This record gives sequence, structure tokens and C-alpha cells, in this order.
Amino acid sequence: MKLSVIVPVYKAEEYLRECVNSILTQTMEDLELILINDGSPDNSEAIMREYAEKYPQKVRTLSIDNGGQGRARNFGIDMARGEFLSFIDSDDWLESDTFELMLKAADENNADIVVCDMEKRFDDGRREYVKAAIQSHPMASAGSASNKIFRRALVGDIRFPHGVWYEDFDFSAKLLMLSKKTVFVEKPLYIYRCGQQSTMTNNNAKKNLDILTVMEDIRTFAETHGRRDDYEFMLINHVLLDSIKRLAVQTAPDKDEVIKKLRDHVREQIPDLNKCESYRNESRNRRIIMKLNYMGLEKLSIAVLILFSNKK
Repeated sequence: MKLSVIVPVYKAEEYLRECVNSILTQTMEDLELILINDGSPDNSEAIMREYAEKYPQKVRTLSIDNGGQGRARNFGIDMARGEFLSFIDSDDWLESDTFELMLKAADENNADIVVCDMEKRFDDGRREYVKAAIQSHPMASAGSASNKIFRRALVGDIRFPHGVWYEDFDFSAKLLMLSKKTVFVEKPLYIYRCGQQSTMTNNNAKKNLDILTVMEDIRTFAETHGRRDDYEFMLINHVLLDSIKRLAVQTAPDKDEVIKKLRDHVREQIPDLNKCESYRNESRNRRIIMKLNYMGLEKLSIAVLILFSNKK
């Protein structure tokens, strides 16, 4: 078996068929589809059974009590028989040649991880191309697990954390550190449905502190494997820049308190930003935003960001 595709399912009855059909009609046929019902209260389980009965050689299902996406994916990993693993969200879908192109790239490059670009699809019909990595650093694509395939041997006993946000980030970051070869397919093969609230669009300020729990887990892993520089790259990009930037435009009353905790954590880990090699290697504009956030001037950094955007 070449590929195991793992899909956690929760309140997905509106979109599940589109997701599953896009997997079962792939031009690369040597795959299995593992659907994990994460205690979904709607009609999702019936839809899963329908596909399992129609495609008994290709579709496997499991129903568990609700425990979150990361936990459901972990059950899928334990069931998987493929040489590579893929993790697809149940409200998204794929271009028909996604796995053919990604597995070809893996085979031609003897790659442990293959990453593709994404396309956001909005309820109003808008589309937005999202490059997997806008920076050259090997950890720059750590965000989503869904636009990647991972060699099963690389995954080993690494699993998604559960009960916290940013579980994709935790899982992908660790594997990217271990990967001997990561390659990119620069096509928007993964279609990401926008319109529902997500970790990136929420207004729950305190829940954003989960990034610190995840970053501490990543730090321990990185230092164990001699990859402290990779950890610092992720800390300044995902906490100092992205998380604070996202929180700064929220309306939640406790956002300032949360931003301070994020900033204090970065300062504790990197007491002198100017001595951080990852910071010094950033572009001038990104360094400016990071520096302002590090100094507690996140409101000014948003204004500067708008200025940078208007100059493009």
C-alpha cells in the first residue's frame, strides 16, 4: 500500500461527500481511506458507512468518542498500512492529481515529506493562492499537516497532541526537523474551504496561549535533536510575528494580557533579539515588525504592516 489518507470527521455531513469523492477519484489509485468518526452528532457516520459498503477494499472506518481532531488522527495513524500518510480535513478537498504528483515527487527525490501549495475558497466565491513556504528556511512550511504527505517510517511514534490548538504545527514541525529530504510541489493541489471559524480567525484570545504549550513541546524536541535554531525560527515567526499580529486586531477584552504573555515568553527564550541568528536572517520588513512586537509596540506594528501592504 503506497498511501493512507486519514480524515477525522466531526459535524461534516454537509461537505463530507465532496471531500471523500475527491480522494476516491484520485489518479493515483494505490491508497486507502481511513475515516475516523470523532463522536459526530450529525449524519456523518451514516455517510461513512455508505462509502465503506460501496468501496470495501479501499475505505475503512472507525467511530470513537469525541476527543478532537488530533486524537482522531492518531487513531488513524495506528490503523494506517501505507508507506506514506496524508491528513485531510473533512470540509476540504483535493485536485484529482494531488497524490500522483506528490508521490512522484517523493519517489524521484527519495523525500520524507512532500508539501504542496493550497488554494483558499471563500463562501463568496473568492479564491486565494497560498504558497506553502514564502521563506527559504526548512521550517517555514510547518503550519498545516493537510498539504503534506509524510513517510510512515519517519512518523514513527510521533503523534498529534490533543486538547490544544496548533496540533498540526506541533506534528509537522517535529517531522520537518527529522526529515532528511523535504520537497515542494508548487501547485495549489489542496483546496481549503474558508467560511468557518478556525484557529487563525478566532476571537478567543486566551486560547491562543496554547501556542506556548506547543512551543515548549517543540523546544524540548528540538533541543533533544540539536535543532535549537529551528525552534528559534518558529518562535519568532509563529509567536512574535504571526500570533501577536493576529491578536492585535482582535476585539477580545483580554487580548492585551495575552499578547504580553506571548511577548514575555519570547523574551525569556531570546533575551537579546539582535543576537538571534534567525532574526538576523529575516527580511528587513519582517525584522521591523518582529522588533516592534518584541518592544511591546504591536499597535504600531499593525500600522507599519498596512503601510508595507500599500507599497506592494
